[in-house]
Amino acid sequence: MSIHDERTPSPWKSYFGPNLGYVQEQYELYLSDPDAVEPSVRDMFVQWGAPPAVAPSVPSAAVSSNVSAASIAPTSGGPMDIHKMRKVVAAHQLMLNIRRYGHLAADIDPMGISAPADTALLEPETFGLTREDLEALPASLIWDNAPESLASGWDAIVRLKEIYARSAAYEFTHIHDENERKWLIKQAESGSFPAPLTNREKEDLLERLMQVEMFENFLHRTFVGQKRFSIEGVDMLVPVLDEIVRAVAHDGAEHILMGMAHRGRLNVLTHVLGKPYDKIFAEFHHSPNKELIPSEGSMGINYGWTGDVKYHLGADRAVREGETVRAMISLANNPSHLEFVNPVVEGFTRAAQEDRGQKGFPKQDQHSAVTVCIHGDAAFIGEGIVAETLNFNNLEGYRNGGTLHIIANNRLGFTTNSVDSRSTHYASDLAKGFDIPIVHVNADDPEACLSAVRLACEYRLRFNKGFVIDLVGYRRYGHNEMDDPEVTQPLMYAKIRKHPTVSRLYEKQLIGEKAVTEDAAQQLRSKTASALQTAYESMKTVEGSPQCQEPVESGVIVPEDVKTAVPLEELREINLELLNRPEEFTEYGKLQRILQRRATALNDGEKVDWAHAETLAFATILADGTPIRMSGQDSERGTFAHRHIMLNDNETGQKFSPLHMLPQAKASFAVHNSPLSETAVLGFEYGYNVFAPETFVIWEAQYGDFANVAQVIFDQFISAGRAKWSQKSGIVILLPHGYEGQGPEHSSARLERFLQLSADNNWTVANLTSSAQYFHLLRKQAAMLGGDNVRPLVLMAPKSLIRNPRVASHGVEFSEGSFKPVLPKFDLTESKAKREKVKRLVLGTGKVMVDLEEAMSSGDASEHDWLRVARVEQLYPLPKTEIERIVKLFPKLEEIVWIQEEPKNMGSWFYMEPRLRAIAPEGVKVSYIGRPDRSSTASGHQEVHAAEQHSIISSALNGQPFESSLVRG
Repeated sequence: MSIHDERTPSPWKSYFGPNLGYVQEQYELYLSDPDAVEPSVRDMFVQWGAPPAVAPSVPSAAVSSNVSAASIAPTSGGPMDIHKMRKVVAAHQLMLNIRRYGHLAADIDPMGISAPADTALLEPETFGLTREDLEALPASLIWDNAPESLASGWDAIVRLKEIYARSAAYEFTHIHDENERKWLIKQAESGSFPAPLTNREKEDLLERLMQVEMFENFLHRTFVGQKRFSIEGVDMLVPVLDEIVRAVAHDGAEHILMGMAHRGRLNVLTHVLGKPYDKIFAEFHHSPNKELIPSEGSMGINYGWTGDVKYHLGADRAVREGETVRAMISLANNPSHLEFVNPVVEGFTRAAQEDRGQKGFPKQDQHSAVTVCIHGDAAFIGEGIVAETLNFNNLEGYRNGGTLHIIANNRLGFTTNSVDSRSTHYASDLAKGFDIPIVHVNADDPEACLSAVRLACEYRLRFNKGFVIDLVGYRRYGHNEMDDPEVTQPLMYAKIRKHPTVSRLYEKQLIGEKAVTEDAAQQLRSKTASALQTAYESMKTVEGSPQCQEPVESGVIVPEDVKTAVPLEELREINLELLNRPEEFTEYGKLQRILQRRATALNDGEKVDWAHAETLAFATILADGTPIRMSGQDSERGTFAHRHIMLNDNETGQKFSPLHMLPQAKASFAVHNSPLSETAVLGFEYGYNVFAPETFVIWEAQYGDFANVAQVIFDQFISAGRAKWSQKSGIVILLPHGYEGQGPEHSSARLERFLQLSADNNWTVANLTSSAQYFHLLRKQAAMLGGDNVRPLVLMAPKSLIRNPRVASHGVEFSEGSFKPVLPKFDLTESKAKREKVKRLVLGTGKVMVDLEEAMSSGDASEHDWLRVARVEQLYPLPKTEIERIVKLFPKLEEIVWIQEEPKNMGSWFYMEPRLRAIAPEGVKVSYIGRPDRSSTASGHQEVHAAEQHSIISSALNGQPFESSLVRG
């Protein structure tokens, strides 16, 4: 079936004479046996259909050529010259091979480290062609972009090999879109794009390269033995970033968001982000114990704010033209987990591109912000997070108009050679699977590097898609400056020691071109040396203590005067609006009946379940003017078919959200089903929230166990970002958690890990048991966004409890009250006589407390006069005062029991035990009821699970010590 149209013209228009005859012959063969035709030709028939029966007119270039196309066409009524036809086809295939494989012969290896590639596919002899054969053909017959100045096919092949085998190598033929591929190839082959640099631009480029090199040299000499992870060997990274900033700012970008690892970071900070030399020198100068811990703790260590090493830190810079701010550049903070900053920066950019001020989905302007990710060559192919992030390229909820990727390719991963670190030919090959164009460029050819940047930026501007620049260089020193690389790479470093720097190479080139004089070049070096020395002397005159901030008291709940209740009438009005649908919308009948039940849920005597409470919370948050963004696997519907916040038309499949029509909404609402990724999606949402702190951002795991996969984002960013970088976030994490016999992978969200990471008021960890509690906590979190007290919220979300009637709440619980960190399940005003009967206080959190309540409700309440139960809904920061108040109610108390579903070495017991012992009055025992220590989170057998759960509940209610032998299974 042919799919060509006026926008994507048929390729058959470029075939005529014997060439067309051969294609027609191949098509007849294809019709009888598709497998008998070469795959590339077969693909053309599948995509474009049959070639025309009548040949198009011969292109003018062929007619005007010294060699006439008619010389290979059949004479009138005579036989076609099959031999000549085959020569034309072979020449055309040679041209295609040069486009496809020319990069194998390109001069992109400044050190000559790689073994020569097999380039036989680029030679005429491989196709049975001689120079005479090619000279007998017109250039335009085999090359559609051939300049008119080229006379023959031989001239065309020579020119093509020059284009594709120089110091910039192109990989475009994997691009699926015909228009994009043709545009890229045309730019590469045009000879006029991009325009050559002026002498002034060349001199500026030389000066920048000198600054890059001399900055590293100054640090090397002045701060001997300290780590800096120098840029040397890929010095062109800085001018490449300069050019990106210039190009995208000129094209209207207001924000340029960058992410990179530590290699070259200090140079980028000072020269691209504008961090003053003296500030960087001061951080080196203040490094404690330089011999043992070089350059660590350079920002100062303080209680509650630990800081980070200088080569992990980010910065911001405003680019100005005259007095007008053109763009803001931001380099994200990043830990040593190399590529994990990539999704965070992608989230920054999406947040920067979106206008969230109106109801409905946010309005996105993909040209208003640009992502730039700088990768290491070993990390790009080695870290799975890169593939997860590249997958955002064309996804509706995550795309941002194309990320500019730069691989700072120094041919090494710490001490590991490329042959040991990847199975692909190039470090960049991963990008091919995501339809991203690639240019490999020799980092010792500065002008070729800038040409690659201009092509990349123009492509992004035109097609709103990403681009990869593989900047191939080397690493002048070891992994850090104290490391001796010759131990593992003796041959490579024997070459590197003798290899001149790129600034010296370019200086020599420009002097030879008479673009600069030797005196002018020396003046540039002297100018840079003077600037560095002056900054160092200035730093020494103001030497003092590292900057610190005030200590933060640990373990105390930050007071928040937040009103979360919503008048009942207002809730009822919103609730009715949420049931409205567009006139043309056809709702799934079963779902319509389920959702229609919500119409009366706020009436007296009725209750609001978990999902309904969440929707009401979202609606009221939007009515308060706070935008919401939510994502996760199946979050539109909800993993447990409970949310249905995005509805699908039963006839057209069109999507609709009631929150987009809500008259009371004053801000945008976005919900997206995410790709099957935890790490990259969570990193993206964290980045979105950090950049847009006024936005209520929620990430939901399909099951809480899946958060395991995103542990780096929790450890390095969400839990520690405020302490390391003063980076604030109010992101909400929903982790379905609860033991229901679903086995080891669908039970535990690993609550213990989040509690282990809890310190310095870094976040809130909660495990709720009522829909009203969920409503109030969501509204409280939203109200704190943008303020200094905001913290991430980690919520152990329910599964079966979503529909448990004991979790549903009356309407008055939403219109009155607030979030309660502790929920006593008894009358706080009961008589002293009753309180004196109490011997055991059972504390716990989450689903097991609902199971416990259900078991207690089945008997006579007087049976449990000796027992009281309270639910700890917020685990961190621990509501110590509220627990102490409850404990003091019972003067004859003998035992405080912590009950949990999780094994003893998991869940919250190890976190709660020392804290409960500190609270317990003298003589009151602190005990544990729950599963024994286990290596696996839960049993995979339903009957074993049920027996264990029964034993746990029974032990809590019978007043006897828990016998772990009952649940060993």
